[in-house]
Amino acid sequence: MSPALRYLKQNVAAEPLYNQWYAFWYLIAPATAPLMVANLHVKIMQSFVANPAVHVAALKNPALIGGPYLAHGALQVGAVSELLARTQQEAAPSLLLARAIAELHKVLNASTGSSLEEVYKQVPDLLRGYVELTYDLANRASPRFLEALLYRSPHYREAAQSLLFRTLEDDGRPYVFSTPRLRDGAGLHVRVPFRHEALDALFAMRETPGPVEPLRNALGVPPEDAERFSALFTDEAPRLSARYDGPGVRVRYFGHACLLVESRHTSILTDPCLSYAVPSPVPRYTTADLPPRIDYVVLTHAHADHLMLETLLPLRGRIGTIVVPASSGGRLVDPSLKLLLRAIGFRRVVDIEELESIELPGGAITGIPFFGEHSDLEIRSKIAHLIQLEGRGLLLAADSNAIEPRVYDHVRGAIGTVDALFIGMESEGGPMSWMYGPLMMAPLPRKVDQSRRLNGCNSARAIEIIQRLAVKQVYIYAMGREPWLGHVMAMGYTEDSPQIGEARKLLAYCRARGIPADMPYGQAEIVFAG
Repeated sequence: MSPALRYLKQNVAAEPLYNQWYAFWYLIAPATAPLMVANLHVKIMQSFVANPAVHVAALKNPALIGGPYLAHGALQVGAVSELLARTQQEAAPSLLLARAIAELHKVLNASTGSSLEEVYKQVPDLLRGYVELTYDLANRASPRFLEALLYRSPHYREAAQSLLFRTLEDDGRPYVFSTPRLRDGAGLHVRVPFRHEALDALFAMRETPGPVEPLRNALGVPPEDAERFSALFTDEAPRLSARYDGPGVRVRYFGHACLLVESRHTSILTDPCLSYAVPSPVPRYTTADLPPRIDYVVLTHAHADHLMLETLLPLRGRIGTIVVPASSGGRLVDPSLKLLLRAIGFRRVVDIEELESIELPGGAITGIPFFGEHSDLEIRSKIAHLIQLEGRGLLLAADSNAIEPRVYDHVRGAIGTVDALFIGMESEGGPMSWMYGPLMMAPLPRKVDQSRRLNGCNSARAIEIIQRLAVKQVYIYAMGREPWLGHVMAMGYTEDSPQIGEARKLLAYCRARGIPADMPYGQAEIVFAG
């Protein structure tokens, strides 16, 4: 008798983990992961073990959610202490590499502008052959990491990767980046690398039923966890969505910066940050509303609310091509997204430069300059996208900031006017150290740190873009307001939040001038007639 065929439940989340911490792009890239472990994870766990009361008290203040405070109770000190000891043992090579990177920067800081040829002999042994030493035109020395080689070296630690499967009953999850997942019986921990092919078979069972037991064996789930693994599946067939077959271009808003842009010929999904099918008063689209095949996924940048591995990995088997911004080429703060995604199993990944296009049936995807939200760091792996389909031009600008508005004069000269602008309004942003602190070789003075914020547009700067590109419609998105984003965003907007105030100003400006404008929430559908 053939085994019963079952479906993966629509509310099963697969949280990607690295050393039991929620994984994001800097925990995949082999040069940055050691610094995150050494300078963030280990320090937070040491602080919690030394004084858990400080962490418990801090998280009672909503303003401190998202800070370096571990969200476990004092009774979990033993479990955190055990994870700390295991991390220091298992990740010992990573901790050594982090020290080697810091030593290398000290060596280069002492460079005088003379030839670096002799300096190669001072490179720490762990890094020898993995870095090129270079000067910029101001005679400042820095390393260029040979990322392709690092991904093939022992420094790329696939053994640290795993997934935590859990069935969600609602949208509520605590902020994930400051707290490890403990082995406390909550969820099912599966230790496989993110590239494991059995994951594609598993996630395909959201739409197509399959046998459970062979999959359990392929993923290495032990017999004692067979019942918990089986509980992730159901006999109930899901609701499925077909490809769009209507006229013109249909845009569906899935929340935050996630849009599904479709014509009869092409489907494009942006910055997949998807919801699960859970009871909620907030309407939403879920993976069940995606077409069976997604021709293109485009990523604007690597921040965890845009490159969200938890919801991108399950789509791997359905995606034709992922389009990413080109990186700066081996700089520590700007790892290659193309190499990263290929390392975790995505087969067709292409990177594009500014004003470079990918031709589509009935249109093109063109890279547009993206300034802002990266704390003035030399990060090139960020790009906005002009999607042209069926005679319409949609500019998906995400968290772009018109720091230098004249760039849009030159953009207009290159691409013409824009039918619709999708723009974020994160006018505040966190300080530089909130995201990039663990990678820094020396702390910034507080005043400098606070000045270099991760901010996007306010209303005045968005208006500059609208005017210079003669935009015909405006949609404010990428605001992180949806309840299913709390675990990665920790935004906690109220009606008095500056970002909401700036959004209102922009809406008022547009409507006063007869420019259709909206700020979608939860889900929305927009059709641009052909």
